[in-house]
Amino acid sequence: MNEINRLRNEVDELDRQILRLISERGLKAQAIGKIKKANGISIHSPGREQSIYDRLVKLNKGPFSNDSILSVFREIISTTRALEAPIKVSYLGPEATFTHIAAARHFGTQAMMIPGGGIQSVFSDVEKKHADFGVVPIENSTEGVVSHTLDLFVDSPLKICSEVVLRIAHHLLSREGDVKKIKTVYSHPHALAQCRNWLAAHLPQVKLKEVESTSQAARKAASEKGTAAIASELAASHYGLPILEKEIQDHVQNYTRFLVIGYEGPDKTGRDKTSILLIAKDEPGILFHILEPLAKAKINLTKIESRPVKKRAWEYMFFADLDGHADDQPVAAVLDQVKNQCAFFKILGSYPKARIMAE
Repeated sequence: MNEINRLRNEVDELDRQILRLISERGLKAQAIGKIKKANGISIHSPGREQSIYDRLVKLNKGPFSNDSILSVFREIISTTRALEAPIKVSYLGPEATFTHIAAARHFGTQAMMIPGGGIQSVFSDVEKKHADFGVVPIENSTEGVVSHTLDLFVDSPLKICSEVVLRIAHHLLSREGDVKKIKTVYSHPHALAQCRNWLAAHLPQVKLKEVESTSQAARKAASEKGTAAIASELAASHYGLPILEKEIQDHVQNYTRFLVIGYEGPDKTGRDKTSILLIAKDEPGILFHILEPLAKAKINLTKIESRPVKKRAWEYMFFADLDGHADDQPVAAVLDQVKNQCAFFKILGSYPKARIMAE
């Protein structure tokens, strides 16, 4: 017991030191916040925050994992940021959706979270400055792109400020203690698709009903007998639903990428990506001429996706991601060449590459 008491006293002293240092950090942040406010600089700085996380990962020697360290510091940064000014974040709601989880992981729990009724609602909240930032899904690793998000970027003045990549774990939630009593399963269309093999094998006779979000599915399952929802662990907790089966998604490596949207893009971090939107000129070989400068400059094109142009039949726009920041000279030079080959060209943003986070 003497040894335990000695170690506990040492822990208490470390806690006092941690508290003192956190308080000092808060005072420095308040001073920075005053300077930012006086100069019209955004409180949230994704590039600066990403550089902090990268440095912490390099410095971490254990025993805590990198994810654990980042989780602690994410809350410290969120709480510190709240001292500078409260940040309002609109996200694809309602509460307990995976977008809500992604928003909380990125901004921390001290941000003021505003659930939007749809992706267009999130864009509108930010465009009208009812929120400082928005968080929307853009693509899933197994089910592909969220086309509505891409379409809204065409006319929106907003930029991509950051990205969040979240591992998606789907659970079967129900008040029914026996899976055999389940007659209907609610979920978002993407979630149902990501669990189609499991559902076919274990619940082949149930009726599958699509709803606007996994959270709405949990809400319905919480109030209707003989039903279940495919949703997150947060939704299970939020709506008081038992988890009957864990991780029923067909692929373990199931990730969704979310975008943080706002008016101001972040500074360069040295580990960035750039997203562009373009409509090619109607000429033979035009796509080759658009991609050729990227290949010659050895700039890595990490994604390209085509979408129909809504206002003109049989015309397509392309959404593409490439490594590097638009302010980097090689990237800037190539983008100028690409722009010359396009009927429409738009840089959606340059931002730090995301670290993958578990649910």
